[in-house]
Amino acid sequence: MDAILIQVLNGLDKGGAYALIALGLTLTFGTLGVVNFAHGALFMLGAFCAVSTQQLLTISKKVKDESITFFDAYKEQPYLEIWWGDTGTAIIDYAVPISILLTIPVMLLIGVALERGLIKHFYKRTHAEQILVTFGLAIVIQEIIRSFYGANPIPTPAPDIVSGSAAIGAALGLSDALVYPWWRLIYLAFAGVIIFGVFAFLKYTTFGMVVRAGMADRETVSLLGINVQRRFTIVFGLATVVAGLAGAMYAPILPPDYHMGMDFLVLSFVVVVVGGMGSLEGAVAAGFLLGILQSFASMNEVKTILPGIDQIIIYLVAVVILLVRPRGLLGREGVMED
Repeated sequence: MDAILIQVLNGLDKGGAYALIALGLTLTFGTLGVVNFAHGALFMLGAFCAVSTQQLLTISKKVKDESITFFDAYKEQPYLEIWWGDTGTAIIDYAVPISILLTIPVMLLIGVALERGLIKHFYKRTHAEQILVTFGLAIVIQEIIRSFYGANPIPTPAPDIVSGSAAIGAALGLSDALVYPWWRLIYLAFAGVIIFGVFAFLKYTTFGMVVRAGMADRETVSLLGINVQRRFTIVFGLATVVAGLAGAMYAPILPPDYHMGMDFLVLSFVVVVVGGMGSLEGAVAAGFLLGILQSFASMNEVKTILPGIDQIIIYLVAVVILLVRPRGLLGREGVMED
């Protein structure tokens, strides 16, 4: 029972990342009709917002090391610690949560700039052309990140207070040995809040209602005198922010490197297709479903019987689902069927 619960939590944790990226992909496709293969790179940029925040907060100067008395020795000490002492140390420790304050405006600006500068020119082009240009954009972003941050993963720790594990076994009345990392639980809760927020925004706000109407019939909404294009630009920025936040909060789980966006993009695009192109609910459901299946497939007991199954389980499930339901789990009729 303990092993099963751990794998479910692992699957939900990984599925949360898949769902957030797939949600942004679906928002972009549902509103603009653009298949954005640069979305994984936006996830990566969010992770490097966390890295950048950590580096900014730890800018240091050389100071004399008072612990060494035999000769003059110097050490690097962050300015925040010099100025504010323990308060500065605490601020540095919370670099990842603080990075959210940087991630939101930076990713929104990047999203709007991409939509206005590039994506808008491909609205009426074929999906193949959209894939080619956005995939090329992803490679460009990837190489820019490598030139600035290097090729090696950069550890970005979570705050010390949540660096340990939660005794979920004791809390649930199971084995006391059943523990799970606090930050992974926080990430799962964070993913749930973001997903709920996006759905609530689209369903219960006037802005969201207009966007949903524009997704269904853009021309009619435009004839009513509503600037649908401006709203769609904001939605593209929102999708970019969602991807960025997903990446920033995932940094302590997977140290960011320049190709992490590509790693997540392929899997997340499979999630979108399985959930149904254009279906927000399908993207979220498929993200968690495939995350849990991949988690169980990674168990040693399963890999002993089926070696390598953890690497292909998502694609096998995708093939089976699309054979049974060509539009995906919750796909709409007519989407990408022209």
